[in-house]
Amino acid sequence: MSGKSNNTQLITTAIAAATTGAILTYTALKYKSSKNTSTTPPPPPPTEQDVKTSYIYEDPAHDVIISQPLKRTSSDLNQGQAGDGRLNAVEGAGRTILFPHSHEEKMKRRIASRVAVEEDNMTPRNSVTVRVPATSANFGPGYDCIGMAVDLWSEVTIERSSTFQITAEGEGADAMPTDESNLLVTGVKAAFDAAKKPVPILKYHVVSRIPYARGLGSSSAAIVAGIIAGLVLAGHRLPCWGSEALLQIAASIEGHPDNVAPAIYGGIQIGIHNGTRWVTERAPCPAGMQLVMFIPDFIGKTSSARNVLGPEISREDAAFNISRAAWLIHALCMGNLDNLKVSVQDKMHQPQRGKALYPYLFPMIEAAEDAGACCGYLSGAGPTVMALTSGASGDIFTQREKERTDKAVAKAMMSTAKKFGIQGRIVVTQASHEGARVLKADPPFSSDIFTYRDEV
Repeated sequence: MSGKSNNTQLITTAIAAATTGAILTYTALKYKSSKNTSTTPPPPPPTEQDVKTSYIYEDPAHDVIISQPLKRTSSDLNQGQAGDGRLNAVEGAGRTILFPHSHEEKMKRRIASRVAVEEDNMTPRNSVTVRVPATSANFGPGYDCIGMAVDLWSEVTIERSSTFQITAEGEGADAMPTDESNLLVTGVKAAFDAAKKPVPILKYHVVSRIPYARGLGSSSAAIVAGIIAGLVLAGHRLPCWGSEALLQIAASIEGHPDNVAPAIYGGIQIGIHNGTRWVTERAPCPAGMQLVMFIPDFIGKTSSARNVLGPEISREDAAFNISRAAWLIHALCMGNLDNLKVSVQDKMHQPQRGKALYPYLFPMIEAAEDAGACCGYLSGAGPTVMALTSGASGDIFTQREKERTDKAVAKAMMSTAKKFGIQGRIVVTQASHEGARVLKADPPFSSDIFTYRDEV
């Protein structure tokens, strides 16, 4: 009886001790929580500066741990932006990750990380020489939006002077305006306007290797060369990533981006106006592709070529061109030159211009394709006919001719020209992956510490 009583007493004592311990533990935790709450303010929401990531720069000082995704507003989502100003970012996992295609956001962060700009960047120059390529616009169905840089170059030298003067040599030198109506002057003025500086008295000299008024972008080359030269002379630089300011100036003068975009950036460019600004992206240029051009001796005026086009097109013709433009870009992306023949077909401008202005156009394209060309089309507004061939590898003068078709295509195009009584010449070249660039400047950009290409 006594043992049973002792067991009961022990159980009661254990329960009481456990209860007391639980109460003490709860009280201690509650006290600690209330103390932390009263003494430690809540962390502020992360700012744009706080969330700067070291993903690009590997800068530990700017690393930040994000435990929860930052909120986005409906307006941010409509604009394709995150509420904290980051584009195309994955949030969480301890840091912000930028996708490979987030080029403009990466550049925004690079600019923000630089607290100073070298004074040399703002130095006005006394003279500058700019090299700019020819371009072939439209590429068949890509009316006013697709263009390609061509490996034919003009050089423009502009220097400060006491008297205004324009001199020229080479292609179209006799027809080139020597007053302020010259598009070189227009480009220079636009550059100085952007720099908010008065235009000084300048002397211009042009070494032209781009055929004048032949559908190879001579006007756009003058505009782009003038803008670039003007910016260098003024000591002014423009933002590119996120705004493409140089493209905005050039396209606003030209009215469309299909020539000026490849003249600036090189390669094959697809340009549009997105409702806010002009934008352009590069399409791949297939390896081994050559350009065989028949360049007539007569000039073609863009205004006359546009006047033969009707103000409207049918739904059927619109669908035709949309499908061909999509097929063209796919062929370029896949490097499938065999698909170019169908890709460059068009119903918006080539049939109308061929009928009214260039009766040799389609017979010449057919002859080129029969001789082995991948395709043929009217370059720009004409009168040049462009044929594309395949098979080039390295320096073509060390390659067996039977591996290529450029010579056979050239002969076929010239034979067609003779049948129509058209005088002209054949030029064989390739696309240029490079756009306009500065060749020489005074004072130079190079220094004793480092040297730019060609010691510019």
